[in-house]
Amino acid sequence: MIVREFRIPLPLTLEEYRIGQLYSVGEASKYETGGGEGVEIVINEPRIDGLYAPCQNTCKIIHVNSKVPAFIRALAPSGSLGIREESWNAYPFCITKYENPYMKDAFELEVKTLHKPGIGDIHNVHGLSEEEYSKVTVDEINIWDAPDPRDYNPAWDPRLVRSEKADRGPLEDANWKETTDPVMCVYKQVSVKFQWHGLQERTEKIIMKALRRLFFNFHRQVVCWQDDYHGMTIEDIREFEVKTKEELNQQFSSGVVKGMRVK
Repeated sequence: MIVREFRIPLPLTLEEYRIGQLYSVGEASKYETGGGEGVEIVINEPRIDGLYAPCQNTCKIIHVNSKVPAFIRALAPSGSLGIREESWNAYPFCITKYENPYMKDAFELEVKTLHKPGIGDIHNVHGLSEEEYSKVTVDEINIWDAPDPRDYNPAWDPRLVRSEKADRGPLEDANWKETTDPVMCVYKQVSVKFQWHGLQERTEKIIMKALRRLFFNFHRQVVCWQDDYHGMTIEDIREFEVKTKEELNQQFSSGVVKGMRVK
């Protein structure tokens, strides 16, 4: 098992990120869905009791056949590469778990997220024992950095994009977090276990690399899409999510495969 703590500083307030993250999840899903692959939303509802309540509970099926490495596709039976994602969003805390019915206990992926004000310098924010934390790799993601050329879109480049509504941006240089106000940080503790056909270490590293790429691209979008969600309320977001679910269902069954792929 690999455990990594990603720290993602952003030029937003905590409340702005709460709205922006939910909006951007919906928008980003549209770029990943089509041709029988992508995101299928099964549940999106408030939960007032039970695990992690009160929270917003979501369940999605992520169809990823062409988005996994070729050597895994060669070993896996047809139709076995769907990932079930369940999330409990009790902002500023959120936990998301992923499972694959075919692999069962051989595959575990869990993401625990905390959102805090500041530049991302809180030690052991998730409260592990010092022994546990000594085994965690800390990896800061700077949204200023250049993306994979396959992912680049100038409309998602915080070096170029300015939010007129928020009167903010573009970012000036790689050290932007030292001179920008506001600043908050997304802390993601990611645990990955993949035990299958002697491919554990190789595949865990591929999964972690893909997640880093996904977090990097997504948070650049959150910042660059500020003018789209600025001023929205949580009620506006819930209406947007209903419409997004309908759009994703239509996209899923038509068009071509879209989005990020892993070699």
